[in-house]
Amino acid sequence: MNGSQVVVVGAGIAGLAAAHRLARRGARVTVLEASDRVGGKLLPGEIAGARVDLGAESMLARRPEAVALAEEVGLTGLLQPPATSTASIWTRGALRPMPKGHVMGVPGTADALAGVLSDEGLARIGQDAELPRTEVGDDVAVGEYVAARLGREVVDRLVEPLLGGVYAGDAYRISLRSAVPQLFQVAKTHTSLTEGVREIQARMAANQQTGPVFMGIQGGVGTLPLAVADAVRARGGEIVTGAPVTELRREASGGWKVVAQDRVLHADAVIVAAPAPAAAALLRAEAPEAAVELGTIEYASMALVTLAYRRSDTDLPAGSGFLVPPVDGRTIKAATFASQKWGWIADENPDVVVLRTSVGRYGETRILERDDADLVDVSRHDLREATGLDATPLESRVTRWTDGLPQYPVGHHARVARIREHLAKLPSLAVCGAQYDGVGIPGCIASAHAAADQIEGDLTAVRELTANPVQSLHGGAGE
Repeated sequence: MNGSQVVVVGAGIAGLAAAHRLARRGARVTVLEASDRVGGKLLPGEIAGARVDLGAESMLARRPEAVALAEEVGLTGLLQPPATSTASIWTRGALRPMPKGHVMGVPGTADALAGVLSDEGLARIGQDAELPRTEVGDDVAVGEYVAARLGREVVDRLVEPLLGGVYAGDAYRISLRSAVPQLFQVAKTHTSLTEGVREIQARMAANQQTGPVFMGIQGGVGTLPLAVADAVRARGGEIVTGAPVTELRREASGGWKVVAQDRVLHADAVIVAAPAPAAAALLRAEAPEAAVELGTIEYASMALVTLAYRRSDTDLPAGSGFLVPPVDGRTIKAATFASQKWGWIADENPDVVVLRTSVGRYGETRILERDDADLVDVSRHDLREATGLDATPLESRVTRWTDGLPQYPVGHHARVARIREHLAKLPSLAVCGAQYDGVGIPGCIASAHAAADQIEGDLTAVRELTANPVQSLHGGAGE
């Protein structure tokens, strides 16, 4: 791509990662972003003088993409794992230790979930070894399959809150193949689910995966896109905010005409890194079949409530926070004790304690219609019920992520494959972002790198991702 002009539509972490990869290879890159800032769902902020994340707060470190990108843009010395990885689950009236020895809530033995499930729920897990095979076909919902093997209680009290932390979705709709590909492979090859989980665990132990599962950045993960943007600019790239793209047209030369308000750009190639609705609108003229598929992708909305307290007023349980199963009927779905989870927050703010709660899931619109003060009140109520915290916060902030999380229902992998099949007719055009190959930061970056390779004629990575999406794990309570 040396010397080629490439336009990237969207300056979330996917668009920026694609621009960075191309700029390093010598392309002349222009990034066009509709909003007034870069970073998308990664947003650094401040509360009561403390630096915090107001969006995603951690990134999976067992995949290489996110940590490697942070290192490439000069953040190596600021990478920090969580200070504690001990979390709880608020269920059946008490905070209970988060079970160990499971894969996205699915245990290898019933003993792993003792304390979280009832005696009846634990006994039901034991029936897995005696049940006939459960066929999963080309895909199946996580909740449907796990409930068939182990009972609904496993899904409702552990799988659901863990998946909800990633997708803000419904376990009984979410694709096993796309969301938890490890378990899908087990379901295809094993009759017993628990036996398959034990095999996954043995394989991980044999591979001796050491080091932290997740990683944060001092100052917040929200500083990553800012650093990537700086690196793009340092290589001659241009990043324009407040520039919604309104037209994308193929030119007779094989290149592209890109219209963004009063700017008209002519590009050799284009990467669309915008959310599905915006991508669908842009592709309607030149790739109508892909646009129709993109138009069917649904999103969940959520809000993060960030609270700051005087340290002298708080006495929180140990650990990083807790998850809340929807079946328990609470309003919040998770809480993060940010000052306990991230050592740098405590170090920078010794007299302040920062907490985050999250509210809202797929299909839950009523709770998000409440005003900010109400969301703070319900968060404080649930925190008081769970932990006894009754102090008045120094400050509160509500950050709303409307249509923030794409949903991966059954058949998602096939839809992504169809989108890319339609776009293959336009070799100088590629797409990337959370709605394709994984909602976590590594998944977005992997998608971006595959798109950058694709417009250079290398389809290896995009084929691999389409077949094997990036599993997005839960980054601890409240992620």
